[in-house]
Amino acid sequence: MPEYTLKLRRYSPESGEPAYWEEFTADLDGHRSVLDGILQIRDREDGSIGIRHSCRAAICGSCGVSINGRPGLACHMHLEEAQKRAERDGGVITVEPMGNMPVLKDLIVDMDAVHWKKMQRVTPWLIPEGEHPEREYIVPKEAMVDVTQTMACIQCGACVSHCLSMEVDPLFIGPAALAKAYRFVGDPRDGQQFERLRDLSEDPHGIYDCTHCFNCIEACPKGVAPMSQIMRLRRIAGSDHGIEDRNNGHRHENAFVKNIERNGLLHEADLLPDSYGGKFHPRAVPELLSSLPIALRGLQRGKITPKKALLHEHKAPQEVKDIFQRVHGHDTRFELNLYVSGKDEEQSGEQDNHDIVEGAQAHGTPSSSSAERSPNSV
Repeated sequence: MPEYTLKLRRYSPESGEPAYWEEFTADLDGHRSVLDGILQIRDREDGSIGIRHSCRAAICGSCGVSINGRPGLACHMHLEEAQKRAERDGGVITVEPMGNMPVLKDLIVDMDAVHWKKMQRVTPWLIPEGEHPEREYIVPKEAMVDVTQTMACIQCGACVSHCLSMEVDPLFIGPAALAKAYRFVGDPRDGQQFERLRDLSEDPHGIYDCTHCFNCIEACPKGVAPMSQIMRLRRIAGSDHGIEDRNNGHRHENAFVKNIERNGLLHEADLLPDSYGGKFHPRAVPELLSSLPIALRGLQRGKITPKKALLHEHKAPQEVKDIFQRVHGHDTRFELNLYVSGKDEEQSGEQDNHDIVEGAQAHGTPSSSSAERSPNSV
């Protein structure tokens, strides 16, 4: 029976001592999970080890931890795979609690203080408008395909643990809660789409606080792709509802796109004033004045020159212009939701899948050429 060394981060608040590392050995087959290894250690060596777990089948999301520096489900990671990823550390599998949340004991974090509190922030239930129908709501199939990806979330908190924006700004609503917000924004039964989007746009810790780091997409064990859902919230808020938020997020995104379309390469000197309407716009003047100390330091250290700051000789090549023309020429906006479900019965699959894909495209969602695409595909 192979042996695996697990290095666990221990912490007991009752002791008053700081956190420390402790190594244990588990003798299990390599296809068994890291959770199995921890439970064996707890059973045989130290019954005080704290870890949450329930289903042991990557469904409940309880056993979220950080393994070798990456968040995930302890029951979803094989010991042999974890050891391969830990080769730089001599094959020692390090397990510690998830980040961005207070630690209660050992590998257990306080989900209520961060994750669930932020989930409540986005009003995670439908708010229908008008009279209730006499019978059930009839929801178009393409609409349900559109929100299915966000419905796959098991609330494990892995994306919250790996979020760089939350690390810098703990008040950021976070990827899990904002992905949940799209589940209701994209549902045609909800009558508060505009109100939800305006609220999340105006919040300085809302949808425009995401920095596109892709960490949440990498961390999610279920392919929910929270960052993609945040970007969809932004597009619907700005492009469909024209919400001009006080955080200047929508105008900044437009300025960024136009900057690249014009220059091919980002000309950062233009980005700030363009985000506020141009160098001489009343909104831009105070922002430019406040950024003068940074610009002066850049000039002193030779990082920028007056010529580069005022002039940008590079112009977008024709290939870049062609890309923008093709995008602008689309009749419908293509979204990032690639969640397409398969069929239980093969004989009905081809035509039904064609209907789903056709509906998804009409709803602004790109299609997959395969009816049997994995629901974890992003």
